[in-house]
Order: sequence, then structure tokens, then C-alpha cells
Amino acid sequence: MPLHFAESEYRQRIQTVQQQLRRDGRTALLAFAPETHYYLTGFDTFGFAMFQCMIVPAEGEVRLLTRAPDYRQAQQTSILSDQQIHIWKDEEAADPVADLGDLMLEIGIYEGKLAVEMQTVGLNAWYGAQLTDRLTAYEVDDGTEVVRNIRRHKSPIEIEYTRKAAELSDVALDRAVLLTKPGAFEGDILAAMQGSIFEAGGDYAGNEFIIGSGQGGLLCRYFSGRRSLDSEDQLTLEWSGAWRRYHAAMMRTLIVGKANKKQQAMHAAATEALLACEEAIKPGDAMGNVFDAHAKTLDAHGFSHARLNACGYGMGAVYNPIWVDFPMFYEGNPLVMEPGNVFFLHMVLMDSKENLAMCWGHSVLVTETGVDRLSRHPLDLVELG
Repeated sequence: MPLHFAESEYRQRIQTVQQQLRRDGRTALLAFAPETHYYLTGFDTFGFAMFQCMIVPAEGEVRLLTRAPDYRQAQQTSILSDQQIHIWKDEEAADPVADLGDLMLEIGIYEGKLAVEMQTVGLNAWYGAQLTDRLTAYEVDDGTEVVRNIRRHKSPIEIEYTRKAAELSDVALDRAVLLTKPGAFEGDILAAMQGSIFEAGGDYAGNEFIIGSGQGGLLCRYFSGRRSLDSEDQLTLEWSGAWRRYHAAMMRTLIVGKANKKQQAMHAAATEALLACEEAIKPGDAMGNVFDAHAKTLDAHGFSHARLNACGYGMGAVYNPIWVDFPMFYEGNPLVMEPGNVFFLHMVLMDSKENLAMCWGHSVLVTETGVDRLSRHPLDLVELG
């Protein structure tokens, strides 16, 4: 099977991480995040739901400890050789953490400072506690940010994949607008959006597409159950195209029938805030500035009660359960934005008293001078019926 990147790019990524480990005085990284496995070697699987660890030593070859179902997955989707893939056995007395300890000794990691990816669904609390008990010979600290920080800076081909994901997001919105009307069934809209991505060769997104109408239009999470749209309704959608696991999320609230004055005011506020956030994205500036632009605009329109405490987050190649790739735009975030970063900006207004939603968002690429909006869709209010 062809790899998604040239082998040289994977090798360079590994080298960059190893250089960072040496600068930090760390002996190795124990990587549990599936995004890290994919980024460094191409290894692509949902096997992280079980115990799975990639050892990245500061010097030497990467090793993978996984289960038998993922052996061929690693062979076919990654640059790992057979000698770099190790299997822990499913049995009643299975102890993969002990197997990991034995593998570390086998490759010469006897002591030193270990960076461990702790903030990931790839390492649950059960195995995390066992890991802590087993690693007493080492100095252990949280290494979640080691690869995450490096992944923020997209290579040219990563940007190409992100643009393709954005194209798929646009096509999915085209399908949604075409089907949204009085009496339309949410399931048909959802099927058309997801189907358009598969038809174009795209992937499942990192989390379910969010779809909600009526009262459900105020939810920014997926919930089970489907309804048909009323003659006057609101339909909130949040979705993302995915291409080679790279995402470019979007968000819209579509109006069925004619928008009332409150909805028109909410749309004006949300789109003005979105433009203000784009203007605030400048290389070298703090992410907190973008949140401030969001909050200042929405508050000035009288919607402080309806906005959220974050207005977006990073985009990249991520896995379930969510497509969020940190960091987030929130108050006071000092992290500096740089060219090659990709972010999803979402202006979420949910007025529980009026039972009205207006959510507007799309993904952007940070450039040397500002931002490049990745969606071709305009910001005009969408009224259908």
C-alpha cells in the first residue's frame, strides 16, 4: 500500500523529535497518541483503543508494541520494519505494561528521563497507573506536547491534504443546502453530507457530524435520533471533510423559512466576529488575541450571554473521539501563532431563552501575513424553504 508521505518526510519527522528529546535531556518518548504514531511512521489504526505504545528513543530506532490484529496494519501502513514491530499476546494473564518494560530493557533503555504522552485517549487511567508503578527506575514527566507542538507546523504536503479536506467540507455543505427544506429528514441530509466525502475518496472524520434542528439546533454535540424539519426551523451543522486523516471543519446554522429579526442580528454578530478573528490572526501574536476579538465583537452586539468561552482550535490529522487538535482559542492563551498553523474558527451563539442558534465557522491557514480562508462558501445568511 502506498504511504501518504515520502519515507524521507517520516524520517525527518522522527529526527526532529529525537533532536528535541536530546535538547530536553530525555532518554526516550513513550508515545501513546495515535496522532503521533501516524505522524512519525504512517501507522494508521484504531487499535489504540487497546494498549499500544511507540517507543521513540533519543538515539536509535523507533519500536512499536501492539496487538496481533495490528501487526499487518503496521506492516502495510507504516515505514516500520518487521524488526521494529513487537506484539503483546492476548491471554488471561496478559500484562502489556510489563512487556513494554521488557522491550525498553531489550533496546537498552535502562534509566534516564522519559517523556510520556499522558494527555491522550491512547493511554487510559488503568494502564497509566500501572505504567507509573512499573517505571520507578526512570524519571517520568508529561511529554504530550513534544510531538504535538511539532505537528502544529504543517509541511507543504500536509497543507495540500488540509486544502483537500476543506474542499470536501465545502461539497458537504453544498449537499446540505440542496436538501434542507420544510419536511426534509435529518437522516437524508446527514447521509448526503457524509456520502459526498466518501464518494470523493475522503475518510471518516474524528468525531460524528453534528446535526440538530428545532431545539436541538442549540446543541454543539452529536445526539442520537432524527427528526424532519418544520416549515419554519433552524438547522445547526458542524462537520469536517477528512483527507488522509487531515481535517478542515466548518459550522453553519441554516434557516428554514425566513429568518426573524433576532436571527438576522445573531447572524450579523457571528459573521462580524468571524471576520474580526481572521483579522486578529497574525504570525507572532498570541492566540488569546483572537479570543478577545471574538468576545469583544459578540459582547458589543449584546450576545455575551449566548457565546462560548472558546472560539476555535487547531486542525490536523487526528483520531476519534474528536477532531479537535489542540491548542484552543481561549482567554489569555499566550501561545504564539506561526505560519503553517491551521485553525478552525467557530462563532457559536446559542440563546436558550429565545431558543435560537446561530453558529458560523470555517478553517483557516496561517500565512506569513495573516490568514488564508480555506472554504469557498460566502458568509451570507442562508434561508431555505
